[in-house]
Amino acid sequence: MQLKPIKITQLIKSLVATAAVLSVCIGCATAQPTASDPLPSWNDGSAKQAIVSFVEKTTKPGSPDFVPPPERIATFDQDGTLWVEHPMYSQVMYILESVPALVKAKPELAKVAPFSTVLEILQGDRAAIAKLTMPDLEKLAAATLTGMPVDTFQAEVKKWLTEAKDPRWKKSYTELTYLPMQEVLTYLRASGFKTYIVTGGGQDFVRVYSEATYGIPPEQVIGTAGSTTYGYTKEGKPFLSKEPKIVLNDNNAGKPEAIHLMIGRRPVAAFGNSPGDQQMLEYTKAGSGTRLAMLVMHDDAKREYAYGPAQGLPDTKVGTFTQALYDQAGKQGWTVISMKNDWKRIFAFE
Repeated sequence: MQLKPIKITQLIKSLVATAAVLSVCIGCATAQPTASDPLPSWNDGSAKQAIVSFVEKTTKPGSPDFVPPPERIATFDQDGTLWVEHPMYSQVMYILESVPALVKAKPELAKVAPFSTVLEILQGDRAAIAKLTMPDLEKLAAATLTGMPVDTFQAEVKKWLTEAKDPRWKKSYTELTYLPMQEVLTYLRASGFKTYIVTGGGQDFVRVYSEATYGIPPEQVIGTAGSTTYGYTKEGKPFLSKEPKIVLNDNNAGKPEAIHLMIGRRPVAAFGNSPGDQQMLEYTKAGSGTRLAMLVMHDDAKREYAYGPAQGLPDTKVGTFTQALYDQAGKQGWTVISMKNDWKRIFAFE
């Protein structure tokens, strides 16, 4: 494979991202990415070969599938594609765990649903989660994610990320990224691709940690976005305030619409894990030339989780992977990644 020269800024970003992935492996015996094997956490198989073949074809000068560097755009869903989404999306956990502070500031909310319901959940009554409806979650999101300066929100998210622990692994949420996908991000960037997160999660939320966690800067994060209002403090300092109004719903058809709005180029590679990513993969594959579309299937209950209901896996409301999506993947030539069969390791801390 011939490596095309890349700009020094791209090289630096690639090296930083590689260091972030490999730092946790210092002293361990597990193989690390090399020029001959950029994806050591992947088992040899059709999924790994699809990625390597795609990169080789699209980056080799003179190849009929060569993609000029400016057009090398790769988009990744986040929840369930880059990091763990079970038993609940991380941002939802942030919302729930922000309620006690809200109630402390406004004690009258302690007896008002859905805030009272959240307090029950946090006190150990997990069954109370079933009481929360979508309007309840929207109300909770408005109360905990808006009505404050952007800088205040970012500071609160950063603080939560340093303190919050996943209930199963007792690790911070930013440690629960998938090592095989981190290798894909690094491999693509080293090959001249620009990587974007395109998520149904909150854009402002993900931008807080995306660069440190994935090597993806905040300007390359597209997510569901709320409006902001420009204003001034009493001292005359300008600031942006988060408002309870959605201006971009980055899910389903909203993903390709947002990609066009925010990037202006059709991706040549896209990765997802649920029906909310279907239109992004369709849009990507509809372009001319060689394209890569992949879906992560959670089928490893021992090392992570197993859910579908595709292929007879347990059903779920969080990160659903339907049989219809699985069948669509077969018809459209999308590659389904099996966590159980395609990944040697799932997490860097294993």
